Amino acid sequence: MKKNVSSDKKTSVFHTSLFFTAFIVLLAVLIFSMLAAVTFGNADISLREVYSVIGYELFKLDRFSSFADGAVHDVVWLIRFPRVLLALAVGMGLSVCGVVMQAIVKNPLADPYILGVSSGASLGATLAIMIGVGSFLGGNFVGIMAFAGALITSFAVMIISNMGGSANAGKLILTGTAVSAVCSAFSSFVLYIANDKGASAEVMYWTMGSLAGANWERTLIILPVILICTLIFWTQYRNLNLMLLGDEVSITLGTDLHKSRTIYLVLSSVIVGFAVYSAGMIGFVGLIIPHVIRILFGTDHKHLLPLAALLGSIFLIWSDVACRIILKNSEMPIGILVSIIGAPCFIYLLVKRAYGFGGGKS
Repeated sequence: MKKNVSSDKKTSVFHTSLFFTAFIVLLAVLIFSMLAAVTFGNADISLREVYSVIGYELFKLDRFSSFADGAVHDVVWLIRFPRVLLALAVGMGLSVCGVVMQAIVKNPLADPYILGVSSGASLGATLAIMIGVGSFLGGNFVGIMAFAGALITSFAVMIISNMGGSANAGKLILTGTAVSAVCSAFSSFVLYIANDKGASAEVMYWTMGSLAGANWERTLIILPVILICTLIFWTQYRNLNLMLLGDEVSITLGTDLHKSRTIYLVLSSVIVGFAVYSAGMIGFVGLIIPHVIRILFGTDHKHLLPLAALLGSIFLIWSDVACRIILKNSEMPIGILVSIIGAPCFIYLLVKRAYGFGGGKS
């Protein structure tokens, strides 16, 4: 018995050390990625100029005062840097939501959009672009309508799934599928009756995802929201671990997860809504990143959540860089590139690897 206890302690210490090492390494890579990504773009700006602008804005150093304004300053500080921070926020948010959704519905194939959020956002954006719904909200009305569509869809799924008894993982998935189908049907109907090829092309481009609309005003709202929600989820790692065991087991252990599940769904919907509002539809991030972290570091959400947040941010930052440089004098929609990368990786993970998904093999 003493040998078993000693062995468990050594294993726990090893996993903790591995986690802290991975966390520090990923944090360092994230900082490097941010500093490197801001140097990429169609405008020909030297490294000295890029970091002189950043040095002036962050530290107000007099020796960089010549970069306080001008075209170089505007490109680096008003376009590139907020775009990098937005990629960080969206990548983190989608990865964390992927982890949470997979725990809530006990399904390793779940992603942030599984409850019909993507279809709701798409319907909101389609109504805004095709028939001008929400135009009184100003220049960002398409994103705002997409955000509203995502939230309304999420709440509809929660309300419907709680009818006739408390929601469980199976009811949430089925309700999400049904609501998603309804939203997709309405979107197709609006596109059909509007018969506007220009607007249809705009809807198509929006659904492909892009970070080109990044600015400081938007980024400084979205980044704190996603960071706060991520920290909240991190404090709930015990409940998320319990969700993988099922409601019956959790009740036996003295914990009713119904209220927690509802709160987590609301927070996830807020994150996804903001991500959709700022960057359109970007798939596979919330599906692939949690799988990669589980394979490398296990299924404990205490370790899974922060590592997935960091890796998701790094992945989306470099995906956005690739979108900016692959096509000369043009930009590839980030949703296309992420799908090109994500789909083969996901197939490889399914075919080649098996790992524990909370008590069993998945």
